[in-house]
Amino acid sequence: MTDDATPSAAPSAGAPSGGKPQIDTTRTHSARIWNYWMGGKDNYPIDRAAGDQVAEFFPEIVDLARTSREFLVRVVTHLTGEVGIRQFLDIGTGMPTANNTHEVAQSIAPESRVVYVDNDPLVLTHARALLVGTPEGATDYVDADLRDPDAILEHAARTLDFDQPIALMLMGILGHIPDDELQPIVSRLVAALPSGSYLASYDGTNTSEAYNQAIEVGNKQGDVPYLLRSPEAVAARFEGLELLEPGVVPCPLWRPHIEGARKGLDQYGGVARKP
Repeated sequence: MTDDATPSAAPSAGAPSGGKPQIDTTRTHSARIWNYWMGGKDNYPIDRAAGDQVAEFFPEIVDLARTSREFLVRVVTHLTGEVGIRQFLDIGTGMPTANNTHEVAQSIAPESRVVYVDNDPLVLTHARALLVGTPEGATDYVDADLRDPDAILEHAARTLDFDQPIALMLMGILGHIPDDELQPIVSRLVAALPSGSYLASYDGTNTSEAYNQAIEVGNKQGDVPYLLRSPEAVAARFEGLELLEPGVVPCPLWRPHIEGARKGLDQYGGVARKP
C-alpha cells in the first residue's frame, strides 16, 4: 500500500494478449487508493470509499503516503547530487505522480538514465508519463514481475550499463512479497549490480496497532496482501551492504530537510552501498 508499489507490482494478470490493458473500475486498486491519499485524480469512487474506510482506522495513512514520496525525493537527490549516481532501476513504480525518480534525477543530472518496472495494467496505461525525460538522458518502462528478477535485469540492460553503478529502488514493494521469497529476490538483484551501486528501500512496519488494523482492512479489499514487518526485518534486506547514516529509520527521519519530523513514522527505510 504505497505510491511506489501496487499489489499487482508483485504478480499481475497484466494486459490481455494482443489487447490494451483492461482496468476494472468496479474493484478497488491499491495504486488508485494511494493516489487518492496523495491528493491525485487518478482514482474512482470505489477507491475513495475504500481509502476513507482505511483512514477511519488510521488517519495517519495520508501522512505515510506523502512522506514516502518525500523519502524517495531525498534519496534520489542525495544519490544523484552527492554520490554521483547516474543510473536508477525503480521496481514497483506505481502510477506517475509528482517528483518521479527520473524527474528528480534528471533535474540534477540531465544525463541520468532511469528504468521503471511494474506489471500492473493501470500503471501501463500511464507509462508514457514516465518516459518523458531529458534529451541527454534516457527513461524506459519495463512490464515485468518482481518475482522474475532475471527478466527484469535482462530488459533493464537495454538501457542501463551494468558495468557502472546503479541505484536499485525497492520503494514499498517488498511488503507484497512473502517472507520466503523476499531475500532471494533482493539478493539476486543486488548480485547483478557492480561495486559502488546502492540499494534504497522502505516498507510499512508493524509499529502501530492502528496501522496494523488499517492494513488488515485494506488487505480484505485487495487481490494481493501487503505485509507489515518489524523494523528489524526491513533492516535485514540490507545485509552485506554498507548502510548510509542514519541507517534504517522511519522515513521522515532519513536525512530530513526539517528537523523534528514526527508524521508518517510507521514506514522504515534506508540506503546502502554495495562494496
